[in-house]
Amino acid sequence: MVNWTHLKTLAITDPVAYLSKRNPSYFERYANKEDEFGYSIETYARWEPLFRFLFEDYFKVDLRGVENLPAEGRAILVGNHSGLLPLDGGMITMAMCNTVASPRRVRYLVTDWFFTVPGLGDWIKETGQVRATLANAQKLLQDGELVGIYPEGIRGVGKPFADRYRLLDFHPGFVQLAIETQTPLIPVATVGGDEIFPNFTNVKSLARLIGTPFYPVTLSFPWLPFPLMFVPLPVRWLINVHKPIYLDYPKEKAKDRKLVLKIAREIQHKIQKDLNDLLRARKSVFTGWDEADDNSRSRQESKA
Repeated sequence: MVNWTHLKTLAITDPVAYLSKRNPSYFERYANKEDEFGYSIETYARWEPLFRFLFEDYFKVDLRGVENLPAEGRAILVGNHSGLLPLDGGMITMAMCNTVASPRRVRYLVTDWFFTVPGLGDWIKETGQVRATLANAQKLLQDGELVGIYPEGIRGVGKPFADRYRLLDFHPGFVQLAIETQTPLIPVATVGGDEIFPNFTNVKSLARLIGTPFYPVTLSFPWLPFPLMFVPLPVRWLINVHKPIYLDYPKEKAKDRKLVLKIAREIQHKIQKDLNDLLRARKSVFTGWDEADDNSRSRQESKA
C-alpha cells in the first residue's frame, strides 16, 4: 500500500514553517541566506513533500552507505544517470536532506538545455541546481558544497530500455575538477531509475524538430494526457553510496589527460560492477531485494 501522507502536505499554506518544524537542522543551515545561484528555501519547501513521497512511499528507496555522505565540507557525488526525467538526482537529494544527522543540499550541475525550457530553468535554480560550467563547479566547491555530477550527461537519461544500466563512457571532466580543487569523489550507484519510464525508442526526427535532446516513446508518453504521461512506474529503488575516493595528486596533474581518463574509466567500471551485482541480487523490479541479501551485502561491504 502506498502512503499518501506526504502528498497531503503539498496543500499546506506555509510550507516553510512546516519545513522548519519537520527538518530544523536543514532549515537553520539555509534559511535567510542569499545564494548567488538562485536557491530558494521557499521553492524547496513547497516541492520537498512530493519528492519525499517518491523517496519514502512510492519508490521505497533502499539507501545504503549513508555514512559515506559527509556532514561538512566539499565533495563530488558521481553516479549513473537514467530515467528520462532526472529523478535520480532528486532521490539522492532526499537522501542527503532527510536521512543524515546533518542534512545538506546537493548542487547538481545541469546541462544548458534544461534552462531553455520556459518556467523550468527558474524552478531548477530555485530547488538548488546550477548551470553546468567549470566556473560554477569551482565556486560551489570553494564554498564547501556537495556537487552532484552525472558524467554520462544528458545521454544517460535518454538511454533506450534495451541499454538500461549499461553505462556510457564517462566524460572525464569530473576527475579534472576533483584534482584541481583537491576534492574527494564519492561514487553512487542507483538501481531503479532505468525502469520508471521504459524508453522503447527515440524518435530523432521529432526531437530535432522541437529542439529536444531526445523524443522518447514509453508506456505513457506521448499516449496519455498531461500529467498522466509523466507518472513513473512504482519501481523499487536502491541507492548505494561508496566510500570517498581521495585522489592523491598535485593540482597540475589535472592537465594530464591520460591520467584523468584512466581514473574516470576506473570509477565508471566501479559503478558498473556495483550495478551488475545489485541487479543480480534483485528479486523483482517491483519488490526489490530480500532482507537476507541486504544483510549479506552489508557484511561483505564491512569487510571490504
